Amino acid sequence: MQTLLHFDWIYNIGTVAFTVAGYLVGVRKRLDLLGIVIVALLTAIGGGIIRDVLLSRTPRVFLDATPIFLISTALLASLLLKLQTRNTGVLNRLFIVADSIGLVAFSLAGAQVGIDAHLNLFGVAFLGFVTAVGGGLVRDMMVNEVPFILHEDFYGTVALIVAVALYGARTAGVVGEGVGWALLVVGLLLRLIAHTREFRLPRVEE
Repeated sequence: MQTLLHFDWIYNIGTVAFTVAGYLVGVRKRLDLLGIVIVALLTAIGGGIIRDVLLSRTPRVFLDATPIFLISTALLASLLLKLQTRNTGVLNRLFIVADSIGLVAFSLAGAQVGIDAHLNLFGVAFLGFVTAVGGGLVRDMMVNEVPFILHEDFYGTVALIVAVALYGARTAGVVGEGVGWALLVVGLLLRLIAHTREFRLPRVEE
């Protein structure tokens, strides 16, 4: 049966984007080189490892060298380009864009794993959500920051929307890589617009 998207390309995009996001967090926190590598690594693979553990399968990073190659290349490129020398405004915008790309790409990748495993809507949405936010959650806890998902209301919501949309497309029989790429673009735009305009979910008042 034809899948909705080419899993490897989406996964690779998420890996590179989250590596850059982790690198920028490490630089901002003034960590040493090893600290930056650890933070970037956990950001890039943390969500995928949590997802695979939930499915009782060996994490992909332990079987496939591609993620480590991509992480190493992204880190080297970040160092050579000296991203840390950019002004604060540029650095913050770059972090938001990289983190948003990783969020949407990993949500799609996680949802696709759920679909391939024949999970129901909740299972697909949950795997997409965990894959998307797991690495960032671990990263923020390591550098003693409030996790993005707890104070950026539309962060986790975007991951859920994208995962549910992918499941809906599959249920409706809409297949092809174009669907995945379209959701990647739409999800990224939604996340960036939500951040720019400071969208917030309703809060329960005391």
